[in-house]
Amino acid sequence: MKKKVFTVVSTLALCTSLAMPAYAAGNHPGTPDQQNYNSSGFTDYEQLGKKLEKIEQSSQGRVDVEVVGQSNNGRDIHQARVGEGDRVILIESEIHGNEKTGTEAVLNLLQHLGSSNSPEVKSLLEEVTLVTLPKMNPDASELDRRGNAMSWNEVLQDFPQLDGADGPTWNYYSSSLQGDDYSSQPGFDVNRDFNPDLDYTPEPEDVPGSSSEPGWYITPEAQTVRDVYKGLEDEFGKVDVFVDLHHQGLYYVEGTSEPVTLSLSGQFVPDPSSEEGAKYAEYDDNYDYDFSRQLNLAAYDALQSMGNSPFDNITLYSQGLDLPGTALGSFALNGSGTVLFEVTGQTQSMGQKKKGMLVKAVETGLQAIIAGVADGSVNELDPERYEDIPETSYRPGI
Repeated sequence: MKKKVFTVVSTLALCTSLAMPAYAAGNHPGTPDQQNYNSSGFTDYEQLGKKLEKIEQSSQGRVDVEVVGQSNNGRDIHQARVGEGDRVILIESEIHGNEKTGTEAVLNLLQHLGSSNSPEVKSLLEEVTLVTLPKMNPDASELDRRGNAMSWNEVLQDFPQLDGADGPTWNYYSSSLQGDDYSSQPGFDVNRDFNPDLDYTPEPEDVPGSSSEPGWYITPEAQTVRDVYKGLEDEFGKVDVFVDLHHQGLYYVEGTSEPVTLSLSGQFVPDPSSEEGAKYAEYDDNYDYDFSRQLNLAAYDALQSMGNSPFDNITLYSQGLDLPGTALGSFALNGSGTVLFEVTGQTQSMGQKKKGMLVKAVETGLQAIIAGVADGSVNELDPERYEDIPETSYRPGI
């Protein structure tokens, strides 16, 4: 495994995903009477490094693994890359440390692409370069919580120009959230620390900010993702696709009593060409909402094709969002087609319940996106069909 020395320039829940209802969303997997919330069956930080090294070795170099940054507590942030095509797909998982199925799906995907000698895989890897950042917030993952481990005082050490600003930033956790006590070990929601200006330097007037304003790149985890993204832009000219793997609350398919397995979305900021998105007008030439919708449809269609099963229970995540501080919002404005996966239930509400099914759902969607980008079929999908995906409901239908 290679180690890449990274110099961090010191110069997205999305908001508790977005807002979790105060009540339990019905009696389906994840409610307290059905299980305890043990998450030990998921890959931890130490296991991740070993698994990636094994995948790299067994692939005989097809999968390239390197360390591209460190978390605030000094844990490695890994990148695994496979393929030699000029269409670039970037996938990250566990930006929130209690949202773990995405990492398992990414590892399974890397294992398959690294070891399969099928003509289909060979052709696919000639067309795309897949770059993954599994468990990109390892401190949060080890704590099994949403936020990273970083104090406001540590931010001020890195960015002394913020001393005297109206800090901390709004995404700072220093009390209790989702059953986790941040008072002794505070942290930030890393998924609100992104900015569509990839060269942005934190400024006092931008603190504390808000949900509908860009972030600051003050956490080393967000800085690492930004630097990987910029590096791919330098190498390829563009990051074609960005996929972010998350979890959400326990919700229902609109108009039914069926629990949601997975929600999808390609909309995180208003269209820069619209009146609502006028503040993003400088990004108008980059933004490609239709392509984002096509990518989401590729995943949706693949999951629907699995037949009458929980894999059918796919919904559209909340729309009409304005979240430029998320990785998805920032990278969409920079020209990437974007896809959000929101699997049902964080570990504090699901534990390992339905782990196999949920990981398979994420794998299926990712495989469809990658294949559709590789053979160009995603571009043939009617983006307007995205609007027909059932919406998410917080209560069962009657």
